[in-house]
Amino acid sequence: MNAQRLVLGELDTNCWIVDDGSGAPAVVIDPAGDEDLLLAELEGRSVSHVVLTHGHFDHLVAVRAVLASTGAPLLVHEADAARITDAEGTGARLFGLSYDAPPADAVLRDGDRIEAGGLTLEVLHTPGHTEGSVCLLGEGNLFSGDTLFAGSIGRTDFPGGSMEDMRRSIAGRLAPLPDETLVHPGHGPDTTIGRERRVNPFFPRA
Repeated sequence: MNAQRLVLGELDTNCWIVDDGSGAPAVVIDPAGDEDLLLAELEGRSVSHVVLTHGHFDHLVAVRAVLASTGAPLLVHEADAARITDAEGTGARLFGLSYDAPPADAVLRDGDRIEAGGLTLEVLHTPGHTEGSVCLLGEGNLFSGDTLFAGSIGRTDFPGGSMEDMRRSIAGRLAPLPDETLVHPGHGPDTTIGRERRVNPFFPRA
């Protein structure tokens, strides 16, 4: 697996361009902004899917440009599908902005698999930051969106957030993963599940 990080947009959001390492189409996770930069990175490459880890505006600012350029389908969890199409739902209005996305071409559910060549990403539904937040797991790599950061978690005080759901998602879906699982979050540096088990106050303690 190849995983390329681009730090984009007003909130320094991590966009990930992921492929199987053998020239197959890529998956774009969270096209967060700076569309000229992002499109330059994608120039000449085939894209199989554009995936939103959740419906907040800072993860989708460049989505229309990427969809128009690549022709790829847009995927988001069913619980955030309505959120992405309106600037109130994306949270943009809270910042005086108007970012939204077109309707998803298909909705994701827990356990779904996104395939591109030899790459397979499994969808883990991890509500807490939003109702439809997901993480994507493949080949020992976890693309965690705003569910899990290095040493912390995503906020739960925006509409649709729930600390109870977040703790359940961390304990039930992420804590059981192997320590060596490499975590690629929606903001900030990479980490591992093992490190988070040791230092993250939101991970369950034995």
